[in-house]
Amino acid sequence: MLGLRPPPTAAAEYTLGSSRHPDVPVRVHWPTAQRPAPAETGGLPVLIYFYGGAWTLAGIDWLGWDRSYRERAADAGVIVIAVDYSHAPEVQFPAQPEQGWTVLEWAHGAARELGGDPDRLAIGGASSGGNLAAAVTLMNRDRHQRPIRLQLLEAPALDLTLGHVDAGGVNKAIPDVILRQMAARLVTQYLGTDRGLRRHPYASPMLARSHAGLPPAVVWTAELDPLRGDGEAYVTTLTRAGVPAVGVRMIGQTHTSGGLRSVVPAAEHLHRDVVSTCVPSTHRRWTIRIRCAPRTTGYEPA
Repeated sequence: MLGLRPPPTAAAEYTLGSSRHPDVPVRVHWPTAQRPAPAETGGLPVLIYFYGGAWTLAGIDWLGWDRSYRERAADAGVIVIAVDYSHAPEVQFPAQPEQGWTVLEWAHGAARELGGDPDRLAIGGASSGGNLAAAVTLMNRDRHQRPIRLQLLEAPALDLTLGHVDAGGVNKAIPDVILRQMAARLVTQYLGTDRGLRRHPYASPMLARSHAGLPPAVVWTAELDPLRGDGEAYVTTLTRAGVPAVGVRMIGQTHTSGGLRSVVPAAEHLHRDVVSTCVPSTHRRWTIRIRCAPRTTGYEPA
């Protein structure tokens, strides 16, 4: 019904071990039907991506996510590494961001073998995956400072104290208290009952003491999404810290409509924005390039 027909791109699976946390499977997607040869120099940009699913469901085998990875790899000409992180409540924080850190370290070391460029890494995610992507950029700054050139976040959850939840654009028939109760339940499943963890910077990247030194960011939010406040506040926070950041609010859209390309015109626009942002520059770095439609179409650059 949704027309899920991913392009025939090459893919391979790996399982990365960790001494303290569960192993993390990853699936590497190349932009062509044939896997490229290892790159002695240069190489393709590499995008590490975390799917959304409230830390409790979804995965790299879900048809919608698999299609998205393949289409973005093919259309942008980049390598996409899809991360199949562990689910809560069976596995809880900090396992998921630590798994993400493991993937980043592996991607940096294996980039040449994959046909990629270790100096052109980007990291992205949607919803809970956006939370993990932002957390890993903080971990990278605090630890080894690998060359992450770009954060690419879609409807991210970035403040698990729920201090930035914005229910103003959602259906007025749903009381704010109900939305907050639902969100708090998911946060507890992920973090456990220790409320102090909600302010940990790797759980709530928005609340880190400093955001200086983080990579440039592009953040997409949706008007009819309680999490729009998280993404838009993060853009402001990064900008104040001297980090180049761009925010785009998709008017009339919900938290999940960005994945419905075959039935929602705005989802196609979002895909093209993401691709144009990821298109590799002629220089040895990522270039943020956002194409916003005129206001008359209902899309508003925030």
